[in-house]
Amino acid sequence: MKLNILADLLNIKYPIIQAPMAGGITTSKLVAEVSETGALGMIGAGYLTPYQLKNQIIEIRKMTSKPFGVNLFVPQKFVVNTQDVNSVKQILDAINKELNVTYTEDLVLPNFLEEHGKFNEQIKIIMDMNIPVCSFTFGIPSKEIVASLQNANVTVIGTATTVEEAMEVEKSGVDIIVAQGAEAGGHRGSFINESVDSLIGLMSLVPQVTDTVSKPVVAAGGIMDGRGLMASLCLGAVGVQMGTAFLTCDESGAHDVHKDAILNTQENQTTLTRSFSGKWSRGIKNKFIVEMREHEDTFPVYPVQNSLTQLMRKASSLQNNKHYMSLWSGQSPKLAKRQTVESLIQSVIKDVKDITSRLI
Repeated sequence: MKLNILADLLNIKYPIIQAPMAGGITTSKLVAEVSETGALGMIGAGYLTPYQLKNQIIEIRKMTSKPFGVNLFVPQKFVVNTQDVNSVKQILDAINKELNVTYTEDLVLPNFLEEHGKFNEQIKIIMDMNIPVCSFTFGIPSKEIVASLQNANVTVIGTATTVEEAMEVEKSGVDIIVAQGAEAGGHRGSFINESVDSLIGLMSLVPQVTDTVSKPVVAAGGIMDGRGLMASLCLGAVGVQMGTAFLTCDESGAHDVHKDAILNTQENQTTLTRSFSGKWSRGIKNKFIVEMREHEDTFPVYPVQNSLTQLMRKASSLQNNKHYMSLWSGQSPKLAKRQTVESLIQSVIKDVKDITSRLI
């Protein structure tokens, strides 16, 4: 039996969306298992080429016939400044030497026109392959893109971190709005005011957003169990989006060093940084974050900085070196467990039933 409007809208059993974590975390196995278990699995396609996205969709469909979705990063205009790039290389030089990483002449820096072209190709794949759900972060797609997706029977989800952003997302015509609280791990979905001054906790954000917009609202940020789901519903949300809870699951593609870091950290050890990618993100504090504090305000914007640290992040991952990895995590790491997707979702639903029985 479906629980609420979100389950009906997305044709799923439970009002739970697995956060679309990019960078290899949302493996085909993770996405398929989430959908098979009654929630909505999501491909984090922000870094995927159109070819890779198409292949992953094909792979997932061999594993499940249940609905799943795709998340895309909305490309924002940016400029690659050679002086800024060289300054970052100098700052990172000592770390790269420690990791035996050397920049080469064929280092590919992002180009806005290419990023925009990739985005449009991804949109076309989603429509051509009849993906039922598409969500967006880092901005708002044009009204034309939203309408085209909806005409292709795609449910469109936008992301907002403030009431002002939620209002703008609603104007675009999306079907559902994800309200991302300050507790959320990984990249902030901010696109109007990207400073840390705009951070709003989920308990404050959700009721203000739901009182302002007419679209269904999904709560995201620090939600790890049925208590978080029930609290979100009480605040006016129609469901939740959970990231860190799924990241430590067996089916996740997160590095074991990353999973272990979450499972062995404290709630006060996550912090915001823009040193890895040029965009504010929440992760577990490590050596790189601490050492880059004095420089991060001068780093280029996303995705330029993200490209410059890519070799470092890849090398540290291969070397199991947590000091230079982006260990994204929400603010509830002590609630994380090493378990299967099925165990996690069943535990969430059991919590909901237990809480409901106590309220009646």
